[in-house]
Amino acid sequence: MRIISYRTSIHTPWQAGFELDGRVVSATATHNYENQPPTVRALLEAGPTAVRKALASAERLISSEEQTLHMLGDVEVGAPIPDPDKIICLGLNYADHAAETNAQLPQHPILFAKFRNSLIGPQVPIVLPRFSTEIDYEAELAVVIGRTCKDVSAEDALSYVAGYTIMNDVSARDWQFHTGQWMAGKAIDTFAPMGPGIVPASEIPDPQHLKVYTRLNGVVVQDGTTEQMIFNIAQSIEYISTVMTLVPGDIISTGTPAGVGFARKPPLYLHEGDRVEIEIEHIGTISNPVVGSVQSGSPS
Repeated sequence: MRIISYRTSIHTPWQAGFELDGRVVSATATHNYENQPPTVRALLEAGPTAVRKALASAERLISSEEQTLHMLGDVEVGAPIPDPDKIICLGLNYADHAAETNAQLPQHPILFAKFRNSLIGPQVPIVLPRFSTEIDYEAELAVVIGRTCKDVSAEDALSYVAGYTIMNDVSARDWQFHTGQWMAGKAIDTFAPMGPGIVPASEIPDPQHLKVYTRLNGVVVQDGTTEQMIFNIAQSIEYISTVMTLVPGDIISTGTPAGVGFARKPPLYLHEGDRVEIEIEHIGTISNPVVGSVQSGSPS
């Protein structure tokens, strides 16, 4: 089961749904939103008990076909949470990735931010900006926070997680390294493809043993596992929640394994016409074409 954001036409707002075996039921059939918009974020804000009840109801409705269902191919799927309060990313969080870039292992998590303008769905084009020719892929496991947490311990941290999804931390390497702050190369429009949906944490009891792959035009360029993280998910949540309050719908992208383009000899950057696929075990696959800036529009 995945929690997704979807819409039936470009003229309708994103709404929450549940997808199982290619069939989609609206979250409004499983959860009383009262006067709130029927979004994934609003569902998470209702709390873990409400989410569990909605998931159980959705599974029953999809299996029995008691409710009007959509087929997955007939709707547009967006980033699972198109309106997060925060998108927090970890840099150099895999030992093999640090080694391939000749970087020392960090003593503390390296944090930077992306924003809503970067979020796109699991099949929406990545738009190459006019100002950079060094655009790179980064396959990452993303964590979705399910309840408010502040100053939580690593021992309790995973209980605050609603689920897991995939993010491609697309990066303009030349702009990333203009200064010691990475945001200029990271927070670019369309540079955070995400999806295909949120797999509930209950279905992934150990997120530190998931295979992670990137395929560029069908060729595997990253092949790693989340057990290689320097700071695991629980440690990262502990550290971040010491700095700031995390709220439902916040996204933590946990870093990438080795195999990124700029560390290769010669470098391997994205070009118009490429397709980037990222797969994470038990979560699924996102597949984004790469287009030139002349085709750019507002991010979906």
